[in-house]
Amino acid sequence: MVKVVVWGSLKPHTGGKAELEIEATNVRELLNRLGDAYPGLKPQLARGVSVAIDGVIFRDGWHEPLRKESEVFLLPRMVGG
Repeated sequence: MVKVVVWGSLKPHTGGKAELEIEATNVRELLNRLGDAYPGLKPQLARGVSVAIDGVIFRDGWHEPLRKESEVFLLPRMVGG
Protein backbone atom coordinates (compact mmCIF):
# COMPACT_ATOMS: atom_id res chain seq x y z
CA MET A 1 0.00 0.00 0.00
CA VAL A 2 1.06 3.55 -0.72
CA LYS A 3 1.32 5.94 2.22
CA VAL A 4 -0.60 9.15 1.50
CA VAL A 5 -0.12 12.25 3.64
CA VAL A 6 -3.04 14.69 3.30
CA TRP A 7 -2.11 18.32 3.74
CA GLY A 8 -3.90 21.33 5.21
CA SER A 9 -7.33 22.17 3.87
CA LEU A 10 -7.85 18.66 2.48
CA LYS A 11 -7.81 16.96 5.91
CA PRO A 12 -11.43 17.78 6.83
CA HIS A 13 -12.50 15.72 3.80
CA THR A 14 -10.79 12.60 5.18
CA GLY A 15 -12.45 12.75 8.57
CA GLY A 16 -9.42 14.60 9.93
CA LYS A 17 -7.00 11.83 9.03
CA ALA A 18 -3.59 13.12 8.01
CA GLU A 19 -2.18 9.78 6.86
CA LEU A 20 -3.92 7.17 4.71
CA GLU A 21 -2.89 3.94 3.04
CA ILE A 22 -4.24 3.22 -0.43
CA GLU A 23 -3.50 0.43 -2.89
CA ALA A 24 -2.58 2.04 -6.25
CA THR A 25 -0.03 1.62 -9.05
CA ASN A 26 -0.15 5.18 -10.46
CA VAL A 27 -1.41 8.65 -9.55
CA ARG A 28 -4.69 8.40 -11.49
CA GLU A 29 -5.60 5.16 -9.74
CA LEU A 30 -4.60 6.66 -6.39
CA LEU A 31 -6.84 9.71 -6.86
CA ASN A 32 -9.77 7.60 -8.06
CA ARG A 33 -9.49 5.29 -5.06
CA LEU A 34 -9.14 8.22 -2.66
CA GLY A 35 -12.32 9.75 -4.10
CA ASP A 36 -14.15 6.44 -3.69
CA ALA A 37 -12.94 5.96 -0.11
CA TYR A 38 -13.45 9.61 0.91
CA PRO A 39 -16.34 11.10 -1.11
CA GLY A 40 -15.78 14.53 0.43
CA LEU A 41 -12.46 14.68 -1.41
CA LYS A 42 -14.06 14.22 -4.86
CA PRO A 43 -14.84 17.93 -5.45
CA GLN A 44 -11.32 18.86 -4.31
CA LEU A 45 -9.78 16.26 -6.60
CA ALA A 46 -11.93 17.46 -9.51
CA ARG A 47 -10.65 21.03 -9.01
CA GLY A 48 -7.12 19.70 -9.08
CA VAL A 49 -4.45 18.85 -6.55
CA SER A 50 -0.70 18.73 -6.56
CA VAL A 51 0.93 15.43 -5.73
CA ALA A 52 4.44 14.97 -4.36
CA ILE A 53 5.83 11.48 -4.81
CA ASP A 54 8.91 10.74 -2.76
CA GLY A 55 9.75 14.45 -2.63
CA VAL A 56 9.05 15.36 -6.29
CA ILE A 57 5.98 17.55 -6.99
CA PHE A 58 3.77 16.73 -9.99
CA ARG A 59 0.85 18.86 -11.18
CA ASP A 60 -0.48 16.56 -13.89
CA GLY A 61 1.50 13.35 -13.46
CA TRP A 62 -1.51 11.05 -13.88
CA HIS A 63 0.54 8.12 -15.09
CA GLU A 64 3.46 8.50 -12.70
CA PRO A 65 4.10 5.06 -11.24
CA LEU A 66 3.85 4.40 -7.53
CA ARG A 67 5.78 1.79 -5.60
CA LYS A 68 4.40 0.06 -2.52
CA GLU A 69 6.91 1.99 -0.42
CA SER A 70 6.17 5.36 -2.07
CA GLU A 71 5.25 8.28 0.14
CA VAL A 72 2.74 10.60 -1.49
CA PHE A 73 1.78 14.05 -0.25
CA LEU A 74 -1.59 15.32 -1.46
CA LEU A 75 -1.66 19.14 -1.55
CA PRO A 76 -4.12 21.77 -2.74
CA ARG A 77 -3.18 22.70 -6.32
CA MET A 78 -0.29 25.14 -6.34
CA VAL A 79 -0.94 28.23 -8.42
CA GLY A 80 0.88 31.45 -8.88
CA GLY A 81 2.75 33.48 -11.33
